[in-house]
Amino acid sequence: MSPEPVSSRPWLTLVGIGEDGRAGLSSAAGAALDAAECVYGGRRHFALAGDLAAETRLWPSPIADAYPGILARRGRPTCILATGDPFHYGIGAEIARLVPADELRVFAQPSAFSLACARLGWAIAETGCLTLHGRALPNLVPHLQPGARLLVLSWDGTTPAAVAALLTERGFGGSTLTVLEAMGGSRERSRSAQAEGFDLEDIDPLNTLGIVVVAAPDARVVPLAPGLDDAWFENDGQLTKSDIRAVTLAALRPCTGQLLWDIGAGAGSISVEWMLRRPGLHALAIEANPARAARIRRNAAQLGVPGLVVVEGAAPDALTGLAQPDAVFIGGGVTAAGVLERAMDALPARGRLVSNVVTLEGEAMLLAAFARHGGNLKRLSVARADPVGHLHGWRPAMPVTQWVWVKG
Repeated sequence: MSPEPVSSRPWLTLVGIGEDGRAGLSSAAGAALDAAECVYGGRRHFALAGDLAAETRLWPSPIADAYPGILARRGRPTCILATGDPFHYGIGAEIARLVPADELRVFAQPSAFSLACARLGWAIAETGCLTLHGRALPNLVPHLQPGARLLVLSWDGTTPAAVAALLTERGFGGSTLTVLEAMGGSRERSRSAQAEGFDLEDIDPLNTLGIVVVAAPDARVVPLAPGLDDAWFENDGQLTKSDIRAVTLAALRPCTGQLLWDIGAGAGSISVEWMLRRPGLHALAIEANPARAARIRRNAAQLGVPGLVVVEGAAPDALTGLAQPDAVFIGGGVTAAGVLERAMDALPARGRLVSNVVTLEGEAMLLAAFARHGGNLKRLSVARADPVGHLHGWRPAMPVTQWVWVKG
């Protein structure tokens, strides 16, 4: 019988280790660790694991610099030490993108989220599980919903105070923060404090935050539906207004993992609201005006999507080399030569393009595109009640012509 191909035999083992070190490992995990010729991990992991016969390699910075060396060991027993569950905001997902699943063995420990729920008596399925480890603090903002329970992996010992300050600033100062430190080991400690006046000190760098969100009447809660109040966006008037924005997001139909090009982004309201619909949505805001580009970045951070990428430059030239979009919104610059055609060409099959215009020249462009390519053309009109003397009357906003096209 011929030998089994290397590619179908596990050679790389991921061992999750907790604060209780070797004592918490199963016999199979311990045996895999002892059988490895080379073990990768951080200083804390090696301290928890104790003496190892294998060659040990500390993670470099950035950690991705170690991946070529790991892959070069293909077929030889190699181990990676990780914290808790390697696939819960751990290194497991990164490794699985590089190494086929049938070449991996994984021995997971309880994640910090599981341990925290056990300490707090919370149902993990009803708790928001987030991380601020290596991520910007504003990512927390969309999750600040009244009554929500959140678990947050901290970056270090300074994270709890930073989170408390953010909560207080946004009107959630009455929220309770529980700092769970070094769970599962001899140094474990749990302390609670209100966000407003948070005064806990000497917090272990390895900590997880439990947050019970309490909103004051004036708290700035990011709603779950599209169409944020216009006043929430810093702008110079170049803004897709709230009602039209909600209709536009519905026309774009975002789906998990998709990328949006927002061409002529203005204040970035469409990009921001696209990303707010679901974690994992991505957007590129293309804006030629440097002051507006800076404003988009501020709006994105303030509203909790700091991952929004701003591309400074004028379309169509600024579109060169960008990642392929799943959807395109053109809110400004549709009359510029080549913009509409470049956007349409960039889309994959079933990709969606939505363009809004208020000028006659822009409408003429969309009418011509509709005549050539089909799609759906509509006119959107909104009127608001305004005072007329001591009474009220309807004041119409400028009508918006919207073209929606799906690539065949």
